[in-house]
Amino acid sequence: MNNQPIGLFDSGIGGTSIWKEVIKLLPNENTIYLADSKNAPYGERTSEEIIALSIKNTEYLISKGCKLIIVACNTATTNAIDYLRKNYKITFIGIEPAIKPAALLSKTGAIGILATKGTLSSKLFVKTANEYTKNITKIEQDGEGLVPLIEQGKLNSPELFELLSKYLKPMLNFNIDHLVLGCTHYPYLIPQIQEILGSDVKIIDSGEAVAKQTKAILEKNNLLAEPASQKSTHKLYINSSKTVLENIVATVKANKEILVKEF
Repeated sequence: MNNQPIGLFDSGIGGTSIWKEVIKLLPNENTIYLADSKNAPYGERTSEEIIALSIKNTEYLISKGCKLIIVACNTATTNAIDYLRKNYKITFIGIEPAIKPAALLSKTGAIGILATKGTLSSKLFVKTANEYTKNITKIEQDGEGLVPLIEQGKLNSPELFELLSKYLKPMLNFNIDHLVLGCTHYPYLIPQIQEILGSDVKIIDSGEAVAKQTKAILEKNNLLAEPASQKSTHKLYINSSKTVLENIVATVKANKEILVKEF
């Protein structure tokens, strides 16, 4: 048993979509979440910049005593996780676009992938996409501009809906039946995405799969927290205004102590 917190980091608030799944599946665990909103979006940065920011985030979480780190960012995973695993002893869990299940489940032989430029251009993404989509048509779309709008709390703005429509409607011409969300910010756009694509297109994100993987690794290494005799504690840090992050975590209702702080 180990009551040290699980650490998570992202280029902003998007990784809370992963965090929510983790605390739902593992209610006894404590967590520390780091939102590097000041440097968002990672998807428009160079690989070297992404690695440097990931190192900084990792060392912050290690300094807080985390027992495991979830890289709750597709772009940071695809660009930096190999480096992190080689240079730190702590266990890392990464986030990759769920291309494999989308390709295997597709009936039309066409899938869409909405991700950041940093993810789509990474070696890991290209390798994974090529491996699982040999007989599948894949339509890749860079979601440029979406992350900044989400970080500003403009989830239901006409501006965001117009941008999403521009990116997604052309995919319907290819008869896609699955859309892979390749950024942890994007699950917060699922209602708008479904409105644009219709109910026949299944949306796939990685949150639940990552939570299950986290549980499996904690069990394997005897790192699960003891059954809680009191509330689990969740500390979320952000290096910009905390308002949007507070609004997101306000929807989490459970026997938990949730603290949001600027740093």
